[in-house]
Amino acid sequence: MQQFGQFFFNHWDLFLALFVTLAMLVYTSFSARLRGYQEVQPLEAVQLMNHQEAVMLDVREDSEYAAGHVQDSIHIPLGKLRERLGELEAYKGRAVVVGCRSGHRSASACAMLRKQGFERVYNLRGGILAWENASLPVSRGGKRKKK
Repeated sequence: MQQFGQFFFNHWDLFLALFVTLAMLVYTSFSARLRGYQEVQPLEAVQLMNHQEAVMLDVREDSEYAAGHVQDSIHIPLGKLRERLGELEAYKGRAVVVGCRSGHRSASACAMLRKQGFERVYNLRGGILAWENASLPVSRGGKRKKK
């Protein structure tokens, strides 16, 4: 035990690095539960849309959406989401995958949807950039038709 104490004293920086690393691992493991939504990779999002009738919500700006978006996605820019939440009420019982360019704005949208009572909310990790990097198709032009 005395050797351990001496080792700890002589190599305190290694122990500090160990504790920081462990803290980061614990945070990563529990952060999804704390946030209230999960992150999904593009292929997982496709499976949600195909097998669980998930709807895709794109929160990018108009010009970004027009440049390329997931087919049949609902487009509501993040800045207008709070005032247009009523448009999503019909999808409250379904899974909602939220995407933006890189996944940061969509994380804010996910938090907002969770506060409004949406239970199955998923953030598209890496956003439309990850979607395109996974060689998944994008559409250009018109908006989703209401069902």
